[in-house]
Amino acid sequence: MVSPATWLRYLVQKFDHSIAIGLKGYKATKVVDKSLGDAMAAHFLRGKLTECFWNKGKEMLPTIGEEGGTLLVRKLPVADPTYVSVGDIVVLKDPTKTDNHLVRRLAAVEGDEMVSKDEKEEPFVLEEDQCWVLADNESLKPKEAYDSRIFGPVSMSDIVGRVIYCLRSTIDHGPVMNSMDSMQKDLPVLEVELNVDELAANHKG
Repeated sequence: MVSPATWLRYLVQKFDHSIAIGLKGYKATKVVDKSLGDAMAAHFLRGKLTECFWNKGKEMLPTIGEEGGTLLVRKLPVADPTYVSVGDIVVLKDPTKTDNHLVRRLAAVEGDEMVSKDEKEEPFVLEEDQCWVLADNESLKPKEAYDSRIFGPVSMSDIVGRVIYCLRSTIDHGPVMNSMDSMQKDLPVLEVELNVDELAANHKG
């Protein structure tokens, strides 16, 4: 049973999301025949803040099992510090295969200095809208991990969501460890929108 206070926090976040989506569409001239208010209302009344996503591979062990996991992903209208933080597990567009998506942990954002383990390489600072993502599995070599150590910085705008829950099997599932700020924000979303039976029905394992 979701408490009234949780519902209120959820609705506030849903309203904020609807505003961001409406403004994003308006700026991209996607809102033509409808007013901005109508577009925001449609998102608020019919839209969900989450969607299911399947991921498989050893790059994100132990957070996501090698055999794969069904993820509950919180959709992000804009990938900026308001919505995403260092430490979050994010879904982003594959920088080398535009039709694919990756799941990696956000390790650094614009303004952060990056230092290579190779002493021959000079430190560099991430530029505006750039971020650095890494695989969780530290036992993998960079080429196997396929993260920013291979393809370099990626655009924050390529981030489409934050993973908030992982179902590895019907008996092994739970919230994922993101930044403390994001986990606090996602708590009411989890309480309202999480449906473990639905995740299990979509599970490919």
